[in-house]
Amino acid sequence: MQTKNIMIVGVGGQGSLLASKLLGTLLVDEGYDVKVSEVHGMSQRGGSVVTYVRFGDKVYSPVIEDGEADFIVSFEKLEAARYVDKLKKDGKIIVNTQQIDPMPVIIGAASYPEDILEEIKEKGVSIDELDALDLATQAGSSKACNIVLMGKLAKHFDIDYDKWESAIVKCVKPQFVDINKKAFGLGYNS
Repeated sequence: MQTKNIMIVGVGGQGSLLASKLLGTLLVDEGYDVKVSEVHGMSQRGGSVVTYVRFGDKVYSPVIEDGEADFIVSFEKLEAARYVDKLKKDGKIIVNTQQIDPMPVIIGAASYPEDILEEIKEKGVSIDELDALDLATQAGSSKACNIVLMGKLAKHFDIDYDKWESAIVKCVKPQFVDINKKAFGLGYNS
């Protein structure tokens, strides 16, 4: 199998590391060679967080270069724009429509770009957008946006739904399994 590349991008505190752990666990359980690389940046200060997940028969490097990502899962709109150059021509961005203002916007030194997703679409990029925050809240926790987005990503894989749920059980603390399963289902069916 040719190597597949997925980027998970977001802002510190959104759970991108748990999402990459879930995805990596699932893919290892499916028998793939998996490489995961985490780039933290200023994650604890609300800065950008990027995780590369590469899988296939044999993967030699964890890094995804420009134009190599099959999927970008973006936890926030501006992060989708920041990393769009990493996407393949026929790749897809799955994006949470939530807006999280970066520090320059918060302090008034910049403004949040208007119509950012429309500008990306005008370049011919395929975007699958959803309000993951609303779905996570429906599931019982606003913190489950990451798992909602994993549910949406799962629709693009030929891996049984119950195997994704098994990975959730392996990666999430027992007291949060039910909420995360519900969040996954809401993302999957959105």
